[in-house]
Parts: sequence; C-alpha cells; structure tokens
Amino acid sequence: MAANILIVEDETGLVTTLRDRLRKQGYSVTVARDGISGLDLATRESFDLILLDLMLPGQSGLTVCEKLRKTGSSTPILMLTARRQTKDKVTGLKAGGDDYLTKPFQMSELLARIEALLRRSQELTGTKEDRYQFGNIQIDLRRTEVSRDGRIVPMSAMEFQLLRYFVEHRDTTISREELLRDVWGYSALPSTRTVDVHVAWLRQKLELDPKNPQFILTVVGFGYKFAG
Repeated sequence: MAANILIVEDETGLVTTLRDRLRKQGYSVTVARDGISGLDLATRESFDLILLDLMLPGQSGLTVCEKLRKTGSSTPILMLTARRQTKDKVTGLKAGGDDYLTKPFQMSELLARIEALLRRSQELTGTKEDRYQFGNIQIDLRRTEVSRDGRIVPMSAMEFQLLRYFVEHRDTTISREELLRDVWGYSALPSTRTVDVHVAWLRQKLELDPKNPQFILTVVGFGYKFAG
C-alpha cells in the first residue's frame, strides 16, 4: 500500500512540485495550505509522514508539531524551512520533528529522507511484542509507547526509534555516525547536531536530572552509552 503523506506548505509553486513528484513516486498526497488546517487534518486522518513548513499562516509549523506530539502522535515529521541557523534546527527538533531540511533543497535529498523516515517507522510498527523497563520508565515496543510512572510520555517516531536502539545496544558505546546510519538511515551526512538534539530531548523526558543523566550517558570523544 502506498504511503500517505501530508504536505503542510503555503508556497504554491513548491506545493505543486512536491505533490506532483511524490505522486509520481507512488505516494498518496494530501495538502494543507496553513497551520490550522494542517493540524486539523493531521489529528483527524491517518498519515505515514508529514512534510511540515515552519513558516505558515494561521499557526506556525513549530506550534503544529508541538500540539501533535502532545496528542501522542508519533507520525514522522520532516520539517521544511528557509532558516539555516543551527538554533532554528535545534528548535524544530525539540518541538518534536524527526528531521529538518533547509530550502532550497534537491528533490533527490528530500526523497531519500522521506524513504529513510518511512522505513524506520515501518520497522517500529513491525517490531515483535516486547516490554522493557529501567528506573521508573516502561517501554512497550509493540505499541511504540513509553510511560513514566504509569503516564504516557509523548514521543516522535525518531525519538522512540533512538530509545529502542539504545535499549537494544545497552552497555555499548555507540558513535554518532553509527546512530545516523542505523537509526536515521543515512549512509553519508555532513556534520550534524541531529543526534545530540534527540539525545538531549530524550534526557529531558526520561531522566530525573537531565543535566546529570543516569541512563543515557555521554562517552566523551566517542558518542553515547545506554546504562539502563
């Protein structure tokens, strides 16, 4: 079955280009032209991936993303923006985005990122039934749910995938490059803070003291280690 993609974008030319190209790739495409209608569609209908512009009329993409994550939605979100500063990327990822692409971009790169996000999401939903617990955190791998003291912790698909990877490789030092390859599905990328931002966000959600983590540890000069 073709993946169902929601495009939330107000630039007419870009919408036309994206819609036509994605449909040619075999995807089912729905378009929203502003943040309010985009949020409404994303909460009422089921999508496999959302392409979300950050600068939208009605409601910003950041707000849309934050509200979606608060509802418990784990639909992969690929953010599109003309802003190039690192702080803007960090803000987008902290809002719950799974990936971030700066305009203008090559269509081949967009398609590659879409395929990587969809592949990872499909692997999540196809995982075997299993549960794992560390500290006051419970993970239901089959239902892709994380709870803390019995309360559901909202997570993006990529946050959950990263956490699952840590759990499956606990007590092992993992490099950022390995995480980008195995979790994000990128074979080659320039220097990026994507991993660090997602790790910081997981710590905020799961650690009692994020500044002095007990479970997701930094191994200086190498990467990270999960000690759960």
